Amino acid sequence: MKKVIIIKYGELSTKSDNINFFLKTLKNNIDKKLSNIEHEIKYDYGRMLIYTDDFENSVDKIKEVFGIHEIVIGYLFKEKDIDFINEKALELAKEKDFSTFKVETKRSDKKYPIKSPEVSRIVGAYILKNLNGKKVDVHNPELIINVEIRLGEVLVYFNDGEKGLGGYPTSSMGKGLLMLSGGIDSPVAGYLAIKRGVKIEAIYFDSPPHTSQMALKKVKDLAKILTKYNGEIRLHVINFTKIQEEIIKNIPNYYLITIMRRMMYQISALVASNVNAHVIINGESIGQVASQTLKSMQVINEAIRMPVIRPVCTYDKLEIIDLAKKIGTYETSIEPYEDCCTIFVPDHPVIYPDLNLVYEYEKLVDFKTLMFEAIKSHQVILINENDDEKKYEDLL
Repeated sequence: MKKVIIIKYGELSTKSDNINFFLKTLKNNIDKKLSNIEHEIKYDYGRMLIYTDDFENSVDKIKEVFGIHEIVIGYLFKEKDIDFINEKALELAKEKDFSTFKVETKRSDKKYPIKSPEVSRIVGAYILKNLNGKKVDVHNPELIINVEIRLGEVLVYFNDGEKGLGGYPTSSMGKGLLMLSGGIDSPVAGYLAIKRGVKIEAIYFDSPPHTSQMALKKVKDLAKILTKYNGEIRLHVINFTKIQEEIIKNIPNYYLITIMRRMMYQISALVASNVNAHVIINGESIGQVASQTLKSMQVINEAIRMPVIRPVCTYDKLEIIDLAKKIGTYETSIEPYEDCCTIFVPDHPVIYPDLNLVYEYEKLVDFKTLMFEAIKSHQVILINENDDEKKYEDLL
């Protein structure tokens, strides 16, 4: 009898024509997570099985992989005789603390002579006979004994697995560029995009000396937390100082945020195109600040043609905070280092901007030249879980 980790697919099982692509991507992502642990992975359309001797560390790492519904420890054996199944199920059930139970059977080997309900009845009766004080409860049992009759093998496991993160395997849906600030919202938006199978790179707008090195470190720390779910992240650091200073100098105060966000969007779209990202991702939530009214979003979004997805747009702040705490970004996000999105915020920013006025104000500054200068001189930092952050040019 071999102890194995069982991966249940959940949402992935709804895929039909391209399920093999998703399962192969999931396998590759788990392989990367377990790169420092000796293991072997086998899978079919029903289950993924992981063979290893380090179960505790393996499960801890796999819990950070998207595309998994549940992680269960199971027991695999080749002998399919019903008496042998009885003995093994009894042996394993003796290790559990329970009063009520039921047996559930799946039979993917349709040539197996005993049908699923009958296997459940036989195994349940055997356990009932050999374990004193136990009762069958088919509606609300404390212990569910799962028996799967597979081609060439039998799998036994219980209802004590670890819940997976769900979603789709990272990178299965393509790439997106996350507008990552030091706030609470954008890391959560990045996490939710990764959950839907999007592999992310990130862009950060730095504005020294108005923003500090600690603000940049904070963003790098947030990116590092997201690498647990995404794998390594390329962080594009844009020097936004000249653009921001020209906006402050030339644009009416109440339109500062609108123009600034339009510049950020345009730079992000150009960087996204250069790295073959399909969408821009940000942490905007409807109504939270002046630039996040529907009218403001419309006017700011008009600056680019690339799609923008806003995973937290319908969340309230408390929901976003709860999720930030769950994924481990909250404590870093509340560190008191301002980024360029929070400095120079006017007292009364426009909440219903006029697009024609925006066009007129943008003629006051040669933004195109400034944007291309910022992109041309921007830094790329490769961030991973191992604290060996590198500048991208060092890798070339």
